[in-house]
Order: sequence, then C-alpha cells, then structure tokens
Amino acid sequence: MDINIYQVDSFTSTPFKGNPAGVCITEKGLDESLMFAIAAEMAVSETAFLSLNDMRLRWFTPQVEVKLCGHGTLAIAHILKQTGFVSVGEKVTFNTLSGPLLVTILQGNIEMQFPTPRLDAQSGASTEMLDYLGIAPEKLLYNGSFDSKILIEIADQADLLALNPNFDALKRLAGRGVLVTVKSADSEVDFKSRYFAPWVGVNEDPVTGSAHCALAVYWGDRLNLSHLKGYQASERGGYVEMQLMPNQRVKLMGNAITVINCTMSV
Repeated sequence: MDINIYQVDSFTSTPFKGNPAGVCITEKGLDESLMFAIAAEMAVSETAFLSLNDMRLRWFTPQVEVKLCGHGTLAIAHILKQTGFVSVGEKVTFNTLSGPLLVTILQGNIEMQFPTPRLDAQSGASTEMLDYLGIAPEKLLYNGSFDSKILIEIADQADLLALNPNFDALKRLAGRGVLVTVKSADSEVDFKSRYFAPWVGVNEDPVTGSAHCALAVYWGDRLNLSHLKGYQASERGGYVEMQLMPNQRVKLMGNAITVINCTMSV
C-alpha cells in the first residue's frame, strides 16, 4: 500500500526552522500499529494522522499517542490548504482526544482554537528536577503544573538560553514534560520559552503549540494582555501568536511550509 506523506515545518515560513511534523491524510483511519510504525519511521517529535471520512485527527510521537499537538494540527491544516481540500476563508473542525478543534484557513496564516488549560501553582518541579534542568533555586520565580506537565518561570533570559539539561537523569524521575519560560528581554516578543520531554522520546521540542496555550494563560495574567506573541528558543526556533478567547479557548496563529512531499510504501 502506498501512502502520501508530508513533512511540514510549523510555526515558521522558513525551511528547516520551526517544528517539523509528519502529516498523513487518508480516506479512512489506519490501524494504530501502522500509525506508530509510520511515526517511528518519520522520526520527528509528532506525526499527525487525519482520516477524511470522519475528520478524526490523531498525533503520535515515535513512542506514545498524545492528546493535543499544536504544530501537528497546523501542519495538517497547511496540507489541506496546499492540496485544495480547503480554501482561504474556510473553517474546518477536527475530532480529537481533546474534543473538537476549530481551525480557520486565512491567506497569511492559520488560526487554531484549543482548550484553555488550568494552571496549578506550587505543584511542579522537585529540587532534583531543578538540579537536572540546571536551574538554580534562587532564579525560580514560578513553579506550577498544567495537564500533567510542569511550568517554570525563571528570572533571566540568558539562563533560559543556556539551559543544558541532564536528560538521562530527568528520565529517572516521574514526568511528562517541562516548560521553562522567561519574560522577554526585547520588544519583539512578550516572552520566550523552551520545552523538554525526554519521557516521551523528545529531549527538546523545537516549537510546542499546546504549551503555548498554557503560556497564553500564564503570561496573559502576568502582563494583563489578551493578545501575545512568544518565541520558543530551541535550536530551530519558532514564533507563536496567541489570543485569549472569552469561551475558555486559546487561539494560536502561525505559518507553515512543506519541506518533504513523498510516497511511503507500507
């Protein structure tokens, strides 16, 4: 069986930047074992699978299925636009493990509406985890959690950019993902962040759309803003625009570019 496969760089308009996602669109859903095999073969942080007969959207890392993936959703929407399945101005709803996700196709970018996560303060990183991340306790400004992941704010942008976690040590602790953020030292963006998830086979995710839902809530409150722009300061890097919506939703906005278009024989 031949399957069309794409690789899309999300949250960027420049090839080899942003976050690469695999994209697989089929008329009917594939067997879960095949989706895991394809995700392992693609060897990117997430591969997105869409079945057109029921608009069911699923995301797989090489090791686990995830409930929500922003850059994978953006990549799927981008390919639907590129192939003419949807047109500029149209809206499409994906059925996912996180509920219906509404996406709007615009000329310049793509808008996605995601659920607003709940932040729980002072229930996040342990002393060991901070040590393995390379964060000095005195630099810690906030320690909380969201959706089984940890959210940390630190004091200095230079410290964020210099983080070099001990991933082998982190994997010995219980965890799902760690999001570290700092108020931006420049006016181009409101905040910067990095996201680490060695527990699911992704030591550092280049640009994490779902994490920016939590960042929108956190920095929206801290900065008293409803419209924000963030930069995920990974090696590839990428920009995410966010808007806090009145219906407990967060709108993420971004661009994407296709870098691979091929056929996979399975």
